[in-house]
Amino acid sequence: MRKWLFLILSLLFLAACSAETSGEQKKLKEIDIGIQQSLSPIWIAKEKGWFEKAFKEEGVKVNWIEFQSGPPQFEGLAAGKLDFSQVGNSPVISGQAAGVSFEEIAITEEGRRGNSIIVKKGSPIKSIEDLKGKKVAVAKGSGGFDFLHKALKYAGVSPDDVEMIQLQPDEAMPAFENGSVDAWAIWEPFVSLQSLKNGATVLANGETIDTYSPGFTIVRSQFADSYPKEVEKFLQVYDKAVQWQKENKEETIAIYAKVKDLDPLIVENVLNNTEALNEPITEEIIQSQQETADFQYKLGAIDKKIDVSEVVDNQFIEKVKQASEEAK
Repeated sequence: MRKWLFLILSLLFLAACSAETSGEQKKLKEIDIGIQQSLSPIWIAKEKGWFEKAFKEEGVKVNWIEFQSGPPQFEGLAAGKLDFSQVGNSPVISGQAAGVSFEEIAITEEGRRGNSIIVKKGSPIKSIEDLKGKKVAVAKGSGGFDFLHKALKYAGVSPDDVEMIQLQPDEAMPAFENGSVDAWAIWEPFVSLQSLKNGATVLANGETIDTYSPGFTIVRSQFADSYPKEVEKFLQVYDKAVQWQKENKEETIAIYAKVKDLDPLIVENVLNNTEALNEPITEEIIQSQQETADFQYKLGAIDKKIDVSEVVDNQFIEKVKQASEEAK
């Protein structure tokens, strides 16, 4: 009797799992894409409706969710309310350490000049060492947060000697402009906006302290497992946007200036400071990320050691690149 009961329960469990799996497959009626304020070619694809057109063929609706920075997007991933997004180097490390289930499926930029520490025009602060005792605005857990700590370490300044004011970009910008903070650890397009519009000075960036701050396209792991072809399609559309941006600079500037309400000169400066990519994640970037993760663990920014290679999944972008080469 017990054997039959065990068999029946096992069959019911398998049936439930099968129904759940097939239900998951049938559920793909829409995808949720996170988008930040950074000038990524994903904005080009959004404005031209390329994602909508590509996924409409399968009857899938595209939803766009805008974020101020990377960390809040991992809450969406963890809750199953966000499928794709693009974030910087620090949020993916925090997300992995927190146990969020996601994959890095491509690199979007190397980030040598994107993240920076800036000071106002005429500021007496001339070096990273001068930040001692000063207020620095930064979004906690963001790429700017990681870069600030790396810059301080590079200059031999203890983080305890700097007053870090945790602010998202929309809060940090007025605080920076009105002098409530002395410096701002931030990324593009805010760096170019403050430099060209208000004469702000770049105190440090990735080039001056010799560090990477890469960006990544990420996907929720369960989505990738259930819909691998859709992941490839996402990367194909994004690849189209990256290539189009490289070949149509003037129209690209016009689109960004319109959607972000920026001066075209500021947009052009951002594009000159950053290079959009859609490529496999290299061993060099993985090593750089591991160094960042180890550094954050020592700081106490994450509470456990992680192996960053565990969230790297190049299979999708490699297939997309191979198909692109074969089509030429």
